[in-house]
Amino acid sequence: MELTFTELFDRDVPLIDIRAETEFAAGTFPTAINLPILSNEERHEVGLTYKTAGPQNAEALGFRLVSGPVRSSRLQSWISFLKKHPSTHLFCWRGGKRSEIASRWLEEAGYKVHKIPGGYKALRNFLLTEIESPPAFILIGGHTGSGKTELILDLKGGVDLEGLASHRGSAFGKRACPQPSQINFENSLAINFIKNRSEPIQILEDEGRLIGRIQIPHKIKAAMDGSPVIVLLEERENRIERILNDYIISQYEELKNLHGEFAFEVFSNQLLNSTDAIRRRLGGQRHQEVRVMVEKALSDHSKGIIDSHRAWINFLISEYYDPMYTFQMKNKSERIIFSGTADMIKDWLENQSFSS
Repeated sequence: MELTFTELFDRDVPLIDIRAETEFAAGTFPTAINLPILSNEERHEVGLTYKTAGPQNAEALGFRLVSGPVRSSRLQSWISFLKKHPSTHLFCWRGGKRSEIASRWLEEAGYKVHKIPGGYKALRNFLLTEIESPPAFILIGGHTGSGKTELILDLKGGVDLEGLASHRGSAFGKRACPQPSQINFENSLAINFIKNRSEPIQILEDEGRLIGRIQIPHKIKAAMDGSPVIVLLEERENRIERILNDYIISQYEELKNLHGEFAFEVFSNQLLNSTDAIRRRLGGQRHQEVRVMVEKALSDHSKGIIDSHRAWINFLISEYYDPMYTFQMKNKSERIIFSGTADMIKDWLENQSFSS
């Protein structure tokens, strides 16, 4: 059954991206797997031949490069995926030669696959229309550690920008896993908007322009800058515990899964580098104070004691994050429509009527 692009993304339809590895790495879609018809090197050779000897010679070279055992291996990888995911759709760059050849080889082997018209370029342009015409937003603001992400994930129409960007959004926000490409972030964001399209309002965290190295698209940020704000209130003690859990305990566990015995060294370097990254804003004396606290906390942590982390977390809340938040919110005071705890915000939103 032919599906619209909206249906493809809304239903999380599995996709085979047969472009080369470098093309896939630059940008693709969340449900896509890379099973290329041409490797990077083969694609490069075919491209050079196309420029110097024309399309017919380039196509002939492609068939020579992908023949015999190489062709059998790549065909089998597509078949294996199709057997597990019968609804799979296939695409290349523009829905041209590569996807045409791949689908023909599959048909010859007795397998039918839906080829996406226009390929990656058409899908990407479709998602860009979602980015260029953003929905209505409400932003969730609040002090560092107040639980904004938890609340957003619990709300209808919530979109976790930091989750999509694989970054917690502050100097200390680097995650164990690398951030996606800018294109992949934008694609995932647009897909979230599609999935939430039945909601008249979509809810985002009140973010700056950058989340780590990921930039919020201009049209989205402009819409956010004019959107109403709800402020999440949380007790200071709870904020400290949440930061301890998210930025220390959970982060270290993620790093252990990736780096094994070297995890603590990686974790320590990240924490100290993050502390040094805010040196200018803190000023020399305060930076030195907090760095000593972080070094002591890491020393204690290496012995299995994590309590010392609370000292530098509390210090930065008082001396850096809360004053910065207060300053930022002065410019947004006219846009604040409600303030309260997570439960109060949920109740308030349930009783609102938002027109779509």
